[in-house]
Amino acid sequence: MTTDILTEIIAHKRVEIAIQETAVPRMHLEKMLDDIHPCIRMSHALRTSSTGIIAEFKRRSPSKGWLHPDADAALTAGYEQAGAAALSILTDEKFFGGNLGDIRKARELTHLPILRKDFIISPYQLLQAKLVGADAVLLIAAVLTPAECRELARLAHELKLEVLLEIHDESELEHLNDDIDLLGVNNRHLGTFHTDTIRSFLLAERLPSHLPWVSESGIAHPETLRQLRKAGYQGFLIGETFMKTPQPHTTLANFIRSCL
Repeated sequence: MTTDILTEIIAHKRVEIAIQETAVPRMHLEKMLDDIHPCIRMSHALRTSSTGIIAEFKRRSPSKGWLHPDADAALTAGYEQAGAAALSILTDEKFFGGNLGDIRKARELTHLPILRKDFIISPYQLLQAKLVGADAVLLIAAVLTPAECRELARLAHELKLEVLLEIHDESELEHLNDDIDLLGVNNRHLGTFHTDTIRSFLLAERLPSHLPWVSESGIAHPETLRQLRKAGYQGFLIGETFMKTPQPHTTLANFIRSCL
């Protein structure tokens, strides 16, 4: 793994999007949006959920390798039955083993809000997200300027997609704008992939109170979730803890029972 995997991911993402747009131009995607349906609001789901868990579906990660290489997105139905408040689905193929079809399958099987989790740098990806049935998209402050973030968030709202802004330190709060619906703190450094949940606790005093806060990555124990809830977080994005096990939905159900 490189010392700065994020740089490698974004470089590949730019090439990937260019290839996709050549094959299927943006105007073709826009024509497919005959009727833009409202999203299932993740912000509301987290505010009203007893668990606040955004259960993540991913097959691999750059730091841990393959977690569940043969996993089928149909398992997200089990996440819903186990008590998840929302879903996060990795759609990056090269680094995380995902694809847009995973969201399409999950949308057919669940009623939960679905976050397209990817490295979004282009309006083209927002159109893709809407067409496959996503309800929200992730915008990562570390890969966008504040102006780029503002424009993508505006376009997402035009498509009736909610926006989860992900930050890693206090300086990235400058990416906040009126079209942000949720604010996430990534406990994993995207350059080195080192993870420490202390980051969420340290930033809690700096986060605006009008948005739901989401702590992302590294939450492996129910006690950590309980402490994060006390600190003000309403959402808890958890993937590896579930996906590295043979039955992710069962692991989630047991995790939730331990949280109560």
